[in-house]
Amino acid sequence: MTPTEQLILLIEDEPGIRRFLRVTLSSNGYRIGEAACGEDGLKHAASDRPDLVVLDLGLPDRDGMEVLKELREWSSVPVIVLTARDVEKAKVEALDAGADDYLTKPFGADELLARIRVALRHALRATAPQDPIFTTGDLKVDLAARVVTVSGEEVHLTPIEFRLLATLVKHAGKVLTHRQLLNAGWGPEYGFEAHYLRVYMAQLRRKLEADTANPRYLRTEPGVGYRLAVEG
Repeated sequence: MTPTEQLILLIEDEPGIRRFLRVTLSSNGYRIGEAACGEDGLKHAASDRPDLVVLDLGLPDRDGMEVLKELREWSSVPVIVLTARDVEKAKVEALDAGADDYLTKPFGADELLARIRVALRHALRATAPQDPIFTTGDLKVDLAARVVTVSGEEVHLTPIEFRLLATLVKHAGKVLTHRQLLNAGWGPEYGFEAHYLRVYMAQLRRKLEADTANPRYLRTEPGVGYRLAVEG
């Protein structure tokens, strides 16, 4: 699907931000739908079936988190939340509730467009037949064979390291919270043991990254979680 066929629904009450989003996205080939409150946003999401939703958490009629949770009851459409709440708790709560990504106000047009492209690519991969081989840059992960290579050299991972990497691969480009990754690696009873995750992510970086201080693939979202960067 080309950008000109893709519909983005904006659920945002501030006219100035809505205008900025409309101009930025329409000038890049996207079709735009708009709603100034949560109730109208849910109605548009149901009737228009957008390809992606940009959702402000600070809406006049309903909290954006409520809107997100209700939307997730019946739709898997990619959602990027906008928030003026530059606090980790709000970002983690939104991601745990099913958001695909977040942007903190103020934000730039280039960052918004990049996040939208990644979210749309991830949604396309999720609906397409699953390819067991994932490649980005010099990193190659064969999920079926459980083989990982960097620059053609096989890298040995422990079972937990592979589970963590496989989870990031399946959601490549998307932020995963500490709790989501802990559930994948150890199970729900370890959902608050963030120190386990830090240790294993450090081990993964030592095995996969040329420069662990400036990682190419395994990116930290401070206080929130991790993202597997997708190149190209």
